[in-house]
Amino acid sequence: MASGGGYGDPSQKIDYVFKLVLIGDSGVGKSQILSRYARNEFSLDSKATIGVEFQTRTLVIDHKSVKAQIWDTAGQERYRAVTSAYYRGAVGAMLVYDVTRRQTFDHIPRWLEELRNNADKNIVIILVGNKSDLEDQRAISMEDAKEFAEKEGLFFLETSALNAVNVESAFSTVLTEIFNIVNKKSLVAGEGEGNGDPGSLAGKKIDIVPGQVIPTKNRLCCNT
Repeated sequence: MASGGGYGDPSQKIDYVFKLVLIGDSGVGKSQILSRYARNEFSLDSKATIGVEFQTRTLVIDHKSVKAQIWDTAGQERYRAVTSAYYRGAVGAMLVYDVTRRQTFDHIPRWLEELRNNADKNIVIILVGNKSDLEDQRAISMEDAKEFAEKEGLFFLETSALNAVNVESAFSTVLTEIFNIVNKKSLVAGEGEGNGDPGSLAGKKIDIVPGQVIPTKNRLCCNT
């Protein structure tokens, strides 16, 4: 279970770095969700993201220090070819729509297809309906979103970056699932070593491919 969550202690020992991407149409609140999670801030004057930006936050999951490196990708069409390269290496994704704008939800299948075409097939994905505070302007029911998420095998939550509702939970859900997958992989590898049988991994599914989840001590670049 995720706990704590510092907003940037450079002296803290990091056990894992997980790359996440935020995707969805322009104006759905991706940058506000990230700002709320990374710095606990919200700005009514937020401008559209140009290209790609990222922020980090460190948290503790099961006594391990995990740095979330979260990439905020522009939703505008003209930047999509640029941002597609940033899907590579991501182990988690937040697929965001605006609960008050129907077309942002209607575009989710296209974003999901692009994500699955560019990212690892085992990436952990959560569908997020943002701006849940605008209930009187709602255009997409929670039931419709849940049905889509279940059909596609996605996690699902509605959030309000403005009121800080479920933002922590959304990131915690993705990061904890990634951590559990990595931990399970390590456990299976440990069992193989303990038995002295290098072939004991045969037939077992490894969910995260080598090189995607990088223990800090093995990183070669990028002081973030």
